[in-house]
Order: sequence, then C-alpha cells, then structure tokens
Amino acid sequence: MLKSYFLVAVRSLLKQRFYSLINLFGLAIGIACCLLILQYVRYELSYDDFHTKKENLYRVQQDRYDKGELSTQWAAGAYAVGNSFKDAFPEVEEYVKVVPTGSLVVGYGEDKLKVEKIYFASSAFFEVFSYPLVQGNPATALTEPNTVVLSASTARNIFGDEDPLGKTVRLNEEVDAKVTGVYADLPANTHLKFDMLRSYATFVQQVGPDNNPDEAWMWDGCMTYLLLQPGTDPKALEAKFSDYVEANIGEDLAQYDADAVYLLQPLPDIHLYSHYMMEAEPNGDGTATYLLLGIAFFIIIIAWVNYINLATARAMNRAKEVGIRKSVGSLRSQLIQQFLMESAVLNALAVVLAILLVVVALPAFNRISGQELSFSLLSTPLFWVSLLALYLVGAFLSGLYPAFVLSAFNPATVLKGSMKTSHRGNRLRQGLVVLQFAASLFLLIGTLAVFRQISFMRDQDLGINIDQTLVIQAPIIRSRQDSIYVGDKQAFKQEMLRYPAIRSITASSAVPGGAVGWNAGGIRLKGQDASDSKQYRVIAVDYDFLDAYGLKLLAGRKFGEEYGNDPGTVVFSRTGVQQLGFDNPDDALNKEIEFWGATYTVVGVVDDFHQESLRETYEPLIFRCIPGVHGAFSVKVATSNLQETIAHLHAGWDQIFPGNPFEYYFLDDHFDAQYRADQRFGQVFGVFTGLAIFVACLGLFGLASFTTAQRTKEIGVRKVLGASVPQILQLLYRDFVKLVLVAFVLAVPLAYFAMHQWLQHFAFRIGISWWLFALPCVLVVLIAILTVSFQSIKAAVANPVHSLRSE
Repeated sequence: MLKSYFLVAVRSLLKQRFYSLINLFGLAIGIACCLLILQYVRYELSYDDFHTKKENLYRVQQDRYDKGELSTQWAAGAYAVGNSFKDAFPEVEEYVKVVPTGSLVVGYGEDKLKVEKIYFASSAFFEVFSYPLVQGNPATALTEPNTVVLSASTARNIFGDEDPLGKTVRLNEEVDAKVTGVYADLPANTHLKFDMLRSYATFVQQVGPDNNPDEAWMWDGCMTYLLLQPGTDPKALEAKFSDYVEANIGEDLAQYDADAVYLLQPLPDIHLYSHYMMEAEPNGDGTATYLLLGIAFFIIIIAWVNYINLATARAMNRAKEVGIRKSVGSLRSQLIQQFLMESAVLNALAVVLAILLVVVALPAFNRISGQELSFSLLSTPLFWVSLLALYLVGAFLSGLYPAFVLSAFNPATVLKGSMKTSHRGNRLRQGLVVLQFAASLFLLIGTLAVFRQISFMRDQDLGINIDQTLVIQAPIIRSRQDSIYVGDKQAFKQEMLRYPAIRSITASSAVPGGAVGWNAGGIRLKGQDASDSKQYRVIAVDYDFLDAYGLKLLAGRKFGEEYGNDPGTVVFSRTGVQQLGFDNPDDALNKEIEFWGATYTVVGVVDDFHQESLRETYEPLIFRCIPGVHGAFSVKVATSNLQETIAHLHAGWDQIFPGNPFEYYFLDDHFDAQYRADQRFGQVFGVFTGLAIFVACLGLFGLASFTTAQRTKEIGVRKVLGASVPQILQLLYRDFVKLVLVAFVLAVPLAYFAMHQWLQHFAFRIGISWWLFALPCVLVVLIAILTVSFQSIKAAVANPVHSLRSE
C-alpha cells in the first residue's frame, strides 16, 4: 500500500510540474534559510556553554549612582567585591578576579613576541572556569607572583617545540616571569578571550602594600565572578548585597551622596545581554538574534502556506479523482495517507535541495553575518535534528489540511458534476495570503528602518575631525624614567613634523571610536561639599590634541605651552560643564575643581562631539593637559604618497622607540568599525527579508496562475461583451491588491512597535516617519502586481474565441 501511495504521489507531482516546482523551490529556500539562521542563533546562544559549572557561575555587575541617579554601569567594578562577598556570604563557594592589562612584548632569548590580550587572574581561575589546562597544575598555576600561563598557540610561537613549563620569559624588557601552565586555545564562543594570564598576586605586588586592592571599594576595573553553592537563589543573594555594602562602605558613599548596587549576571547571558563599561569583548545583541530567529520561522511558514494554498486551490481539479477512489472503496483514512505521502515526497525533495543550497550559500552567509560557520556543521547532530524536525513538521502540517479537504469530497456530488468551489476555502486561502504578506511587510519595514538608522549614524557630523588621521598605538616598552619618555615623545614629534606630508601629531590616552577608559569620580567645584561630586570621563592629552582634532571652542582657550602652567588646567566639554552646574560655558571659566586631592583651573569649554558611535549619548568629558601622556599618537597625514609617509613614520619609530612594534590604523576605519555589528545585522536582515518576499511571491504566482486559469471562460465572456484589456487586468489585480492592503493594516502596528523598541537602543536615532511604512507597502503592491501580471496579461489579451469554445 505504501508503495502504491508513493507511486501515485510521484505521478501526481510530475503531472502538475509547474505547481510542484513552485512548491519545491519555495520549501527548499525556506528550509535552507531556516537552517542557516538556526545555526547562527545556536552559535550566539552557545557562548560560555562549555563551562561545566555555568549553572552556578555569575559575574558581578556594578551600577554606581550619584545623588540617586544612575551614573555608570560597569562590567568591571570594585576590586574588593570578590573576597568580601565570599567572606560574608556562605552561598559563595569561590570567586575569581580578572583584571585587564595592556599588551606586552614577551622575550625569550633573542626572540620577542607582542602578546595582545592579557589579564591578571586570581588563583581559582582554572578551577572555576572550564578552560582546559594542558600543562601545569590548575590549583597552583596562578598562585605565585611573577608567574604566567600561556595559550597553546602563544607558547608555540615563543618556544617552538621546547617544553615551556618552568621556563622564564621577560616582559617588556623589565620583569621576569615563570611559565607555570599552558591552556588549550580558547573556543570562539566565549566572552572572555585571552592569550596570556598573569597571576593576580603579581598585580597586588605591582600596586604596592599601600594600595591593597582587596580592600578597594571605590576603585573600579576588576571583573569579578562568583561560583555559588548549588541550589542558591541568585536573586535572594543579590538582595543581601545592598545591606552589606551599606554596613561596610555606607559612610564613604554617603559623603559623596553616592551609592553602589551589585547585580549578578548569569555567565551564559553575558554575550547577548551585557553592554557595560569595560566589557572584555564587544558582545552580541539578544534582540537582533531573536529577530533573526523570527525571520527563520516567517520564511518556513510562508513556504508551508504556499503548499497549503496551492493544494487546496487545486482541489476542484482533483475532485473527480477523489470521487472515483471513494466509489471503488477507498476509505477516507487511506485518502488522507495518500495526500500526506504527496506532501512527504515533496518535502523530502525540498530537504535534499535545501542541503545543496546551504552548502552553496554558507561562505556568503559567513561574509555577511561575520560568523565562522563551516561545512563541519553538516556533521553536527543538531543540524540533522533540526533538518529532521523541519521535514517532519513541514510534511505533516503542510499536508494535513489539504489532505482533510480533499478526502472530504462527496463522491456522488463530484461525479454528477455539481461540485462548486467553497467560499470557506477561498477565505482560508485569502487569509493565508494576507498572513504571508503581513509577515513580508513587517520584515521589509524593519529592514528599511535598520538601514535608515545605520545610514543616519554614519552620515552625522561627529563634531570632531577624524579625516586623514593615522593612529599609532602607544609604545609598549618605554623608558623607566618618565622624563626620558617625555623627551623621546617630543623628539619623535619634532622629527616627524619635518616631513611635508605630516601635518600634525598629538598624543592622548583615548582616541575617538572607543570608550574613554579613564572614569574619575569625586570631582566637584572647589569649596563644594563632597556630596556634590560627580563622575566624569577623563582624556589625558598633550598641547596639540584639541587643535589636531578640530574641536570647536565655546569659551576660553585651548592648551598651549606659552601659558606655562597648563598641566594644572583642564578643558571641559559642554555636557561636562552642564554636569558641573553651568548652563552657560562662559560661567565655568577660571573656576577651580577638586580632582583626586589636587586643584585644577577650568580654562576652556569645547562643544560636545561623538567620542563613540551614535548608540551612545554625549559623555561629560574633562581634558587634562599631561605633556608626557603615554598614549596613542594621532598623525594627520596627506593622502598622496601615503605608503612613503607610513614608511617614514615606521623608520622614525624604530629609531626613537626601539623594540616597540609599529602598529597603526586609520581612524575613520576604526570609528566605522563600531557600526560593523549593526551593518551585518542589517545585511542579514535584508537578505532574508528579500528571500521571504521571494518565497511569498512564488506562492502568489502559482495561486494567480491557477486562479486566472479557472477564470478563463469568464474573461472570454467579458471581452465579448466589450470589456477592455485594462478593465480585465483591473479585475484580476483587484483581489490581490486588496489582500496586500489588508496585510499592510495588520503589519503596521506590529512593525511600529518592534521598530520603536529597537531604536531605543540608540541615543541618537531617526524619527519614525509615515514613509517608512508607505514605501514598503507601495513596493509590496508593485511586487504583487508584477508577480500576477504574467498570467493576467496573457489571459487578458488572449482571443476570447479560444476560451469560449473549449470546455
């Protein structure tokens, strides 16, 4: 019987090749898109999933308040949190402290290697996290000062085939460190990436006995992870933190009218839902990830709807087949099985084609998504489980309703020729078409909003000149004496400025395109109470920074060597002086501020500018003049003969800062990189939106073809009675356009809500204009008209004699 069902199913699909191909390609594209997006989403959701203790691992996130208002949110908060919470709360089984540090030049013998991502980590690191240590003892590898643990690839690059364990390396030509462990190279799906770990005991030793970090509650910059006892309720523990903080440092906080709140972040949630100061890596976007998951289901549902629509629309053509089968004894259950078999065969062919599409599309998908999915995903159990689930659900759901509709025909009615099209069936098909185009409109409106917002951010005036700026990363190895480094820095600037293509050089602790790392609290006007203190972002600059970047002066003056005492002066941004209490920038001039025990005079105010992307609001900034600032060099260059200019800079760098790698980037590229994740999201969103509309149009084309064929005689009669071709086309278009307009009414409120929610992530954003909805509607109407035009025009211009003489 199954063999018979299969043969009949194949014959039926071959007989209706046109409609079968429409369904086949629609289902294949839907399944392929769904599989690609599911793998993308699975990867995003898999971050830190490999840690065996992840269910009980939490990072402590810190919120700081000034006068009851949230001022800063930190991923890396106070240093004292870990050890203090472990001592105070039995629910905390262990803690780990992770402190970011700069790059280092690691020397072994005559060889040197720059190592980028380095952290200080406390001794329990390898016992709490599941980063596998392939050499060394996880319990002792990070206990002693001046010890390091290397990644396998870093160890290989430094030592070659030698056993690194117990070897001594020299860091920045200053400090010796013993290699006490080697860990396997990290997987890509972890929020914490590092090439080397230094023991936290080294950090404690470096800051000295007078600055014990384990007692520092007002000193931020330490990522703290807590391993909780099994069964601990994190929310209940979190609620206890406030009382503890109040009891221990409440008085210290009260004098600044400040507060600190500590929250627990589940380790697997960090990648998608954490975007705070001093994140270890740029994190993903949970909202975008689940939006893409929604697109995946939209596309596959649209493909299934196509099958249901075409199968039920063809019901009249198969009515006699059903009537004859029933009259010779077929049971309804057998007919249902027959039609489900047709669905199963078509879905099986679609699955095979979908796998081929995935293989072909995977490299392009990786380029636009920024992920590194490989063909090895074809060997993962999850891929095949997803594929099997899509096949079974698709074959059953898309085939079930047509099977029940077709198997329900009354044989007597059918064979007498009095079978008529059901209005209920027509309404269902119309409802499904409305669902398809409502989904397509929703996605198209969303795509337009995403690209409009990205374009808006990239086209805005930044308030700072970043054009033709080459940034050289700060020298890692520097003179032990600051006075010597200041001389070297000045010599480099003077020597390079002799070159005609170099227009200016300035050094600073931060450059546009990234967060300002220096966050300073306790700043207030001289004479004010400590409770009036506020937090600011501070950028240390030399004399030339403000001019080099073209910052607009609102009041006062810029820094200058001719003033002599400028290291004792500061320049504020507009938002900075407003936070200080002055709406008029001129009123802030010559005022003195207290800054960590020292007094500085405000000599100037510059206009706000975008230090970071337009996702972020204007920060309250203070510029401090530090002539010997150890930071990146920003070099304004002419674009002609650029390679020669870079070579000249490289030669001067090697001469004045020997042993330091010469690493540079162009600032406009660096600034643009902040939008890369949004651009990728927009590209992925746009591509799959286009595919969703294409699949919907495939179904609409098939349905229009079938509907037009059914109305051939009606069209012939209308033409004989004098109807023109435009009138016939209007008749055929009207029904489909009505459906698109109904879909528009349904899609707009949902799209408006989703767009409004997404735009809330941006401090500077587009307005939600009417044309963002009207344009997609017009576009979809045009697409729908073009889709049905081929068959409609063919029917409208046909000779009515041929349609009226054929029965």
